[in-house]
Amino acid sequence: MKEIETLESKSVYKNKWMSVREDKIRRASGAEGIFGVVDKPDFVVILPIHEGHIYIVEQYRYPVEKRFWELPQGSWEDNKDADHLLVAAGELKEETGLVANRMAYLGHQYLAYGYSSQGYHMYLATELELSSTQLDAEEEGLISKKVSIEEFEEMILSGEIKDATTVNTYGIAKLKGLIKNIEPKN
Repeated sequence: MKEIETLESKSVYKNKWMSVREDKIRRASGAEGIFGVVDKPDFVVILPIHEGHIYIVEQYRYPVEKRFWELPQGSWEDNKDADHLLVAAGELKEETGLVANRMAYLGHQYLAYGYSSQGYHMYLATELELSSTQLDAEEEGLISKKVSIEEFEEMILSGEIKDATTVNTYGIAKLKGLIKNIEPKN
């Protein structure tokens, strides 16, 4: 028997970027309950590193009404089945103007599986070349800059970077030994 059986599912909200559903469920014990689930397509997050520097972006995040620094990230809502490597390369160029000659896949994580089905694919982008940005209308006001690896870590520790996806992606890359091998050029 399944741990939880879905008895009924109804959509309560939907737009271009997400949908919300309410599921009536029965647990293995027989007790019934409900779950509210936010369904969003997976997205990508890119850790672009070049000569000891990480490229980050700052943008306004409406739900928390503040601007924050984070790694480039996004999804293609109009093409939910696109290859996530292509999405990562596209989002990197769109937000930073960078083109990566090497993209290493770091893995897949879930954003907040307690209430959402959304996950994200993480990439390390290296061997970077500068091109031009191609921001979407939703990214109005987005700016990018490069910071040293040490400054990036300090931004995490001081709370200047608050995006869990950014911190997690950096942590995964560091735990895999991919950060320590990148030294700044003088």
